[in-house]
Amino acid sequence: MNVRRLIPTAATAGAVTLGLLALSACSSSDPAGGTSGGGSDGKLAVTASFYPMQFLAERIGGDHVSVTTLTKPGTEPHDLELSPRETARLGQADVVLYLKGIAPAVDDAIGQSGAGKIVDAASLTTLEQHGTEAGHGHDDHAGEEDHGDEDHAEESAGGKDPHIWLDPVKYAEVAKGVGAALEKADPDHAATYRTNTGTLVGQLGALDTAFEQGLADTTTKTFITTHAAFGYLAERYGLEQEAIAGVDPEAEPSPARVKELGTIARQDKVSTVFFETLASDRTAKTLAGDAGLRTDVLDPLEGITDKSKGADYLEVMEANLAALQKALGAK
Repeated sequence: MNVRRLIPTAATAGAVTLGLLALSACSSSDPAGGTSGGGSDGKLAVTASFYPMQFLAERIGGDHVSVTTLTKPGTEPHDLELSPRETARLGQADVVLYLKGIAPAVDDAIGQSGAGKIVDAASLTTLEQHGTEAGHGHDDHAGEEDHGDEDHAEESAGGKDPHIWLDPVKYAEVAKGVGAALEKADPDHAATYRTNTGTLVGQLGALDTAFEQGLADTTTKTFITTHAAFGYLAERYGLEQEAIAGVDPEAEPSPARVKELGTIARQDKVSTVFFETLASDRTAKTLAGDAGLRTDVLDPLEGITDKSKGADYLEVMEANLAALQKALGAK
């Protein structure tokens, strides 16, 4: 049986100690070298684990940073593997920016790289526990197969939900921490980093307002998606996420879960099953076909490709808002 959890819509980030590397590295588009700490191009060398971290580094750092991302476009970060050479290069950056819990290979590589100081975005805000279902309140499913607790236990074993960037408020908290980190790493350009951080936080605030207003009055509050990446977004805007898989996009749902989703779709007037660009859409389309539902993209923004509905984080999130409004029957 699913039980709704009441979670505050605002999280307060705890005190965070940010560490920064005093080494050098190059980006994929810059010559070898790094930063004011010793790089030949005079830029702060930042290594980002995947796109949401890359976006922050580029927007806040501007012309004063050289950013390398470990996750190539089109690669699912949950499945990322790093070569020994890539692991070694982590120790050559001025700043390593990552999000613990997204890419196990990166988590392991940072420990093996000898990097003494890093910036873990997960420490810049409050993480919460989300499972296959995002706190749904369908008590009338109690007589069906009781698999929900097992799903939650399996997800809990992997730690708290790391998909914080899909909540603009939490992402803004992370942006402030990243800005502070860059200021400490490169004091000569601190004023620029501070200004850029303020601009980005303002844009994220506007995005938050757009979601809040755009999803305030809808026919249904329930959406079905491929994997449980949208728990923070659902809680922020009063929605109910029902995921086919758990936080791992490649996990296969049980037959009982697929059956339950069909029941939820009928009861909650769900019109659409969402899939994403970097993971298989097979199960989502099969479920939609069986239930007579539409399909659409709800992008978890783990990477930008030519299939993305936008050129950057802000544009894709605006496309996500439009897709949710359409699917939920926004008025």
